[in-house]
Amino acid sequence: MVGRTSGWREELGRFLKPFLARLAHKARRRMCPLYVSGLIGFGNRKSIQPMAERLALGDYDQLHHFIAAGAWDVAPLETELLVQAEKLVGSRDAVLVVDDTAIAKKGTHSVGVAPQYASALGKTANCQTLVSLTLAHSEVPVMLALRLFLPESWTSKRARLEQAGVPAEYRTARTKLEMALAEIDRVIAAGVRFGCVLADAGYGLSAPFRQGLTARNLAWAVGIPRHLKVYPADVRMIWPVAKRGRPRRRYIPDILSIPAEDMLANATWRTISWRTGTKGKLKARFTAVRVRVADGPPQRIRDKG
Repeated sequence: MVGRTSGWREELGRFLKPFLARLAHKARRRMCPLYVSGLIGFGNRKSIQPMAERLALGDYDQLHHFIAAGAWDVAPLETELLVQAEKLVGSRDAVLVVDDTAIAKKGTHSVGVAPQYASALGKTANCQTLVSLTLAHSEVPVMLALRLFLPESWTSKRARLEQAGVPAEYRTARTKLEMALAEIDRVIAAGVRFGCVLADAGYGLSAPFRQGLTARNLAWAVGIPRHLKVYPADVRMIWPVAKRGRPRRRYIPDILSIPAEDMLANATWRTISWRTGTKGKLKARFTAVRVRVADGPPQRIRDKG
């Protein structure tokens, strides 16, 4: 048992080595492996004092100072994370997955905590929500970014932000979609390779998000809600002639949009299995229909409303 534990710590040390090189302070380079060992090692309680006791530090003040005191410059560590992720799984066959991560919380003092929809729980709950980016290839995922989302109940109350110690540059309200696009830009600027961006309907329902991906010349596949309006691929834009009143100012589609689920009503479906999971084969029904999403501004179409 001792030998296996020693090997585990040596492997962790090798993994952390390039990250430790990015830390400016010698004390931080010494405490970082201890803190990570406490988080992923034995023991259920992951607060500072019980971790310090398990690590036999004697005085937990050093570990507490490592976490709670001093101004951290996270940019060097984030840069190294992108470098290591690129080495591990970066390629044109990799995918970049945009998603939400919810952390259930009690109370009101944790930064960003509020009643929010938690996808993992399938309901609205008191939690923190983080925008996540994951680089994946051949079923190997590497987390690239976790950005805490601040809901309106936080960004609208400056005193609350100041009391919680939120840095000034993060106090401006931003949507999760804006945060995701900003992180994608950071990943691209770092030279991380991937072939496609994936996201669920929480992001896919947003026209600005989809258009933002296209504007960046990215291939993407996102979920959409079944009620999202779409047109057939052969829809044409025509110039309407006003029977009365002022002339029309915009082209309009020659056919009305319908919900996406209605467009699939008569499609041919196939059941496809892609791999075996912990509970058997992973499979689902698929079909492919080319459509155009109704992303334009709302307007009257002839007598159709």
